[in-house]
Amino acid sequence: MKPTFRMKSFLLSRTKVTGLSLLVFFITLSSDVFGSAQTDSVRLYTPYTRISVPPGQSIDYSIDVINNSKSVKNVDVSLSGIPRSWNYDLKSGAWEIGQLSILPGQMKTINLKVNVPLKVNKGTYRFRVTAGEYGSLTLAVTVSEQGTFNTDLTTNQANMQGNSTSTFTYTANLKNGTAEKQPYALIANAPRGWVVTFKANYQPVTSVEVEPNSTQSVTIEIKPSASVEAGSYKIPVRATSGSTSANLDLEAVITGTYSLELNTPTGLLSADITAGDEKRLELVVKNTGTSLLQEVKMEASAPLNWSVTFDPKSVANLQPGKTETVYSVIKADKKAIPGDYVTNIEAKTPEATSKISLRVSVETPMLWGWIGVMVILFAIGMVWYLFRKYGRR
Repeated sequence: MKPTFRMKSFLLSRTKVTGLSLLVFFITLSSDVFGSAQTDSVRLYTPYTRISVPPGQSIDYSIDVINNSKSVKNVDVSLSGIPRSWNYDLKSGAWEIGQLSILPGQMKTINLKVNVPLKVNKGTYRFRVTAGEYGSLTLAVTVSEQGTFNTDLTTNQANMQGNSTSTFTYTANLKNGTAEKQPYALIANAPRGWVVTFKANYQPVTSVEVEPNSTQSVTIEIKPSASVEAGSYKIPVRATSGSTSANLDLEAVITGTYSLELNTPTGLLSADITAGDEKRLELVVKNTGTSLLQEVKMEASAPLNWSVTFDPKSVANLQPGKTETVYSVIKADKKAIPGDYVTNIEAKTPEATSKISLRVSVETPMLWGWIGVMVILFAIGMVWYLFRKYGRR
C-alpha cells in the first residue's frame, strides 16, 4: 500500500510542475508575441542613415513613419542626441510637428533638416529620431574636415611696384566663414596723402554684405601721394563685422617720383616781337622728381601762321634734380597786327609733363612807323600850304 501511495504522490507532483512550466511558457510566449507586435506596429525608415558632409552644410532627410498595425496610431515624434550647436527643423508638410496620427496600413513622411555648423570638429556624430514608445531611428553624420568660425581676407598678389603716379590695383577675396550673413566695413590705414578706394561689382563701396560660407571679390585701388619718396610702403587693410574680422597687409614699392618743371631763367613769361620777325628765347627744363626722365620732348602750339622751333628738339636723359637749357625760336606772322598773342610751350614724357604760356606782344616794323610819320608830316605840310595860299582871300 505504501509504495503505491508514494507513486501516486510523485505522479501528482510531477503533473503540477509540468502544468506550471507550461503556464509560464505560454505567458512568456504571449508576452514576446504581443510585445513584438507592439514594437513592430510602427516603423521609421529613411534610405540614408549615414552621410558625410563638410562643415557648414545642410542635410535634408525624408523619413517615413509606417503604421503596420490594424488600428490608428498616434505617434510622438522627437529628435534626441543632436549636439547643442546644431540647428534642425522637424516638419511634416509646412508645419513643425511633435505628433502624427497615422491610419492603419498607411504612412506619413516627416522632413528633418539638420544644419551642420561651421565651427565643428572633424568626426562622426550620431542622433536619433524617436517614434514615442514604438522605437527610434539612429542617424549618423560624418564631418569630413575641421570646421572654423572666422573671416578670411586674402589676395594672390599683395606686393606691387610702380612710380608715384601709378595706381596700384589689388584683388582681394573676402570669405564669410560664419553661419550668418555678415556686413563688413572696409578700412585701410594708408600713409597721409594716399587715396584708397574699395570696389565691389565695379562700384566704389565702404562696406559689403557676404552670405554665410560665401566669398565676395573686392578690388582695392591705391594711389600714392604726389610727393611720396621712393621706398616700400605697407598698407594694412581690414574687413570687420560685429562678430568677426580679418586683416590683410598690402605692399606698394615706389620706384621714384616723376616730376618736370619748364620755365625761363628769370621766370618772366612774356616777350616782344615784330611782325614777320623771329624771337629766340631761353628755356630751362628741370627734373624735379626722384627718377630719371628719358626722351623729354618739346612741343608748342602757336597762333595761326606762326612757327615755333626748338634747339634741341628733345632731351635724351635728365637726371633727378638736374636742368637742361633749351632754346625756342618763335617766328611771328608777317601780317600779324599789333597786340598780345599767347604761345603754349610744353615739355613732356610719358611719366610727367610741364607747360608754360608765353605772352608775346607784336609790334609794327620801324618802316611802317616812319611811313606813318611821313604821312602825318605830309598832311601837316599840305594844310600849311593851303592855308598860306588861300588864307588871304
